Amino acid sequence: MATLTAGALLLSGCSDEAARFGFPEPRSEQGEHNLALWQGAWIAALLTGILTWGLIFWAIWRYRRRSDADIPVQTRYNLPLEIFYTIAPVLMVIVFFDHTVKVQNEMLDDANPTNVIEVTGQQWQWTFNHGIGEMDASADENLVDDEYPYDSYGYVVGTGSHIPTLVLPEKTTTRFNLRSADVIHNFGVPEFGMKMDVVPGRVNHYSITTKEATATFDPGANDLIEGKTFRGACYELCGVYHARMIFKVAILSESDYKSYVDALAQKGFEAERPLLGGGKSTRTTDDIASHNEEEGE
Repeated sequence: MATLTAGALLLSGCSDEAARFGFPEPRSEQGEHNLALWQGAWIAALLTGILTWGLIFWAIWRYRRRSDADIPVQTRYNLPLEIFYTIAPVLMVIVFFDHTVKVQNEMLDDANPTNVIEVTGQQWQWTFNHGIGEMDASADENLVDDEYPYDSYGYVVGTGSHIPTLVLPEKTTTRFNLRSADVIHNFGVPEFGMKMDVVPGRVNHYSITTKEATATFDPGANDLIEGKTFRGACYELCGVYHARMIFKVAILSESDYKSYVDALAQKGFEAERPLLGGGKSTRTTDDIASHNEEEGE
């Protein structure tokens, strides 16, 4: 009985993974939308392939040679079939386009976030700035007006020897403001089903709504994050050590997330403005704008 139970659990796990057609298990609402589109596209492709191959083999069998005649009866056209072959692909494209636009709108909707994290990419690591205190939703988050939604930030800086962890609260809509200190990068997490270019001189942004927590934070155990984490990376070739631009993602409960951010501040990893990042850099994002003005960019 125990063997049958274990086998059923194993098969159910395999079937769930197979049903995603290679798509990672979504850890955000946006990832669920992307998964639905991915599954629909695969199912449509499989059905189209089965129908096409079925018709090919049916035609081979149905019109196989049955007499000694050198030349069989020639069918020069079949109007109903030709109309079907023309209309069916057009209808498929229309349906694909409609679903793609709907999912894209869902993915790009980042109105009314309840949490904002300033993300900076630099050769060849990431810096994550977590807001401390209450968020000012009316703040104009850009480099020109020098306004940010938090009074201060707890930051995590990745280096060549340290892989940073991006920590997020569960069941919360978080906006990522993406900045680059040097070249074009690309910020993405497969489990979120979303990635976006990080371009010097501009602030790109998108939001995700996380699902339930997958990890815990213990401030008394050397600030240890335990549980399941995910892998994020730069998806744009950005130089010699592009492959080093990886990071971990942990989703915590609201209370654990607050404890984590408070622990950053207590350890001295706090700044009034988001940091540019980098192993030796202590510049803020304001310096990016100043540098661009000096260089005439």
